[in-house]
Amino acid sequence: MSGDFLLELRSEEIPARMQAGARAELEKLFRAELRSRGVVPGAVTVWSTPRRLALIARDLPLVTDPVREEIKGPRTSAPAAALEGFLRKTGLTAAQLSERDGVWFAVKDIPGIAIGDVLRDVIVALVRGFSWPKSQRWGAASRHTDSLRWVRPLQGIVALLDGEVIGQGLGAQFDGIEPGRETFGHRFHHAGPIVIDGVDDYAPKLHAAHVIVDQATREAIIRDGAHRLAAEAGLELVADEALVIENAGLTEWPVPLLGRFDPAFLAVPPEVIQLTTRINQKYFIATEVARLSGAGHPHPTLPLEGEGFRGLRLANAFVCTANIAAHDGGAAIVAGNGKVLAARLADARFFWEQDQKTPLADHATKLARITFHDKLGSLADKVARVADLAEWLAQQGVVPGADPAQARLAAELCKADLVTDMVGEFPELQGIMGGYYARAEGLPAAVADAIRDHYQPAGPSDPVPAAPVSVALALADKLDTLRGFFAINEKPTGSKDPFALRRAALGAIRLITANALRLSVAEGDLLAFFAERLKVQQREAGVRHDLIDAVLAQGGEGDLVRLLARVKALQAFVGSEDGINLLAGYKRAANILKRESWEPQAQDYVPEPAETALAAALAAAAPRVDGALGDEDFTAAMAALAGLRAPIDAFFETVTVNDADANKRANRLDLLDRFRAAVHKVADFSRIEG
Repeated sequence: MSGDFLLELRSEEIPARMQAGARAELEKLFRAELRSRGVVPGAVTVWSTPRRLALIARDLPLVTDPVREEIKGPRTSAPAAALEGFLRKTGLTAAQLSERDGVWFAVKDIPGIAIGDVLRDVIVALVRGFSWPKSQRWGAASRHTDSLRWVRPLQGIVALLDGEVIGQGLGAQFDGIEPGRETFGHRFHHAGPIVIDGVDDYAPKLHAAHVIVDQATREAIIRDGAHRLAAEAGLELVADEALVIENAGLTEWPVPLLGRFDPAFLAVPPEVIQLTTRINQKYFIATEVARLSGAGHPHPTLPLEGEGFRGLRLANAFVCTANIAAHDGGAAIVAGNGKVLAARLADARFFWEQDQKTPLADHATKLARITFHDKLGSLADKVARVADLAEWLAQQGVVPGADPAQARLAAELCKADLVTDMVGEFPELQGIMGGYYARAEGLPAAVADAIRDHYQPAGPSDPVPAAPVSVALALADKLDTLRGFFAINEKPTGSKDPFALRRAALGAIRLITANALRLSVAEGDLLAFFAERLKVQQREAGVRHDLIDAVLAQGGEGDLVRLLARVKALQAFVGSEDGINLLAGYKRAANILKRESWEPQAQDYVPEPAETALAAALAAAAPRVDGALGDEDFTAAMAALAGLRAPIDAFFETVTVNDADANKRANRLDLLDRFRAAVHKVADFSRIEG
């Protein structure tokens, strides 16, 4: 026999951003509390709406398993008072005791506990132990430290086991709220309480009262409805899954509605319109289905996050999500939302127009008032360093095709939009707005694009700039940040990275590798930091971290393009039969050399054939390896090492290294040392695992 349990915790509005975490917390706590009492539930379902958390647990045992507990008592030689105290404490009698090794023991049978009694305790533990990012006390007991805390005032509890209310009498634990079977539906579509009979009618009865308790269902309604409305209008919705989830967390009966705004607002950059609608209003936006041919739009389109706007024309449409099924089909709701949006877009247009009245160069003069870091100066100081570095990268040909003057100009203006009204309102648009303002001023397209892209790539899914001036500026900005903070010893420690240096390093690595840039990125600690980030970045590409260490150990290779080429050639080699056997021979040689000492001596004996063959192979391989490394033909270098595989195998098979003859021993150890040195020209094989 088993039972089904329903728990609903109804409150005032739960912030949308907290609902996913609350669902996870509720299930985690519920399972943990049951597990601590020896109960394992069947399926557990957790739902959330803005006004409730609900949990359904299936197939709970009606009674917990009985437990037989062995209790250790005092020694048989202990005073009688000790035994009497033990019996009183445990509720046992002397007849229930048995002696073992001079100690009294008792076996106590603890019967199973009705699951209803277990759940009663679990409910208290759940509500009392629930962890919210932010919570509040309320009610008569709110001044006491043991008063109930919840994200918003708790208003009701439904607790049913197979249709029967459990937890009666717990009201004192919950500020007077007694568990029962009554809940409430939609604020506007349903009046009065709803009586829940059990697990199976909970969701249907709430649905009849205009509450969809399953957040996934609400998300699907919003997602599918928004796309359908856009398609019916001949548009394409800009996909935004985070906004879908947020709207589902704001509504219990979601109804997507499409509205329009004044097309004159399309003169504002599309990213501004998206952020205005998304952040302030929680609306979706749409684009025209036809892609641009390059003309006919008031401003160039730029990518933002996700799908972005490149090559797309923004439509003067929005999709909002109502929380009611309006009698007029939502016309009044759309009209009201349109008015609010128009006011927001008017503000954005004002910022856009005002900012353009001041040239970027004049905006940039204000950067001297903003501290970048106490030890690294102002933002103007940082810009000056970045300008020097970007110009140098272009002049030295590190970034082929980059015009040095344009690289410097872009760098000098790249942070200017930080002091504009638009970026003050929408910090997410830093760089992007600078690019727009540069184009509006008539600056070269390469300069505007570089300003726009210089923060990229900021994350693993962000596009990597490819235009030469953009690459020079983006790399200079990241390298300056890294070098500056390492110079003042502000390095990431553990999980702390207040200046986002790990992200800067990963961005620099992607810029360098994607554009095949040839430069030494760093030395010392900073190079080691780059190496750790490189391992993280290359893990998904299947590149082994130990091989990166093996190559880095040979002279601190700071040219990431050359380093990765060597690593990939090495990985292919050590995965081959020749590589596997050569690695085994290397490790054997290294182990012998590690525990021996010797002085090279003149060879006054006739070497064995395997000695002669290995010496000849080394003499032939060394110049081939050197030449291949000089030509950066790392595959050829590995092939030259492969020629040592058979000679080293034969050497170990036929030659006694630690010969009783000291002269033979010293020369054979020296031969192994030469073999190790030849291998180390390519990589430190001692760092290779396996």
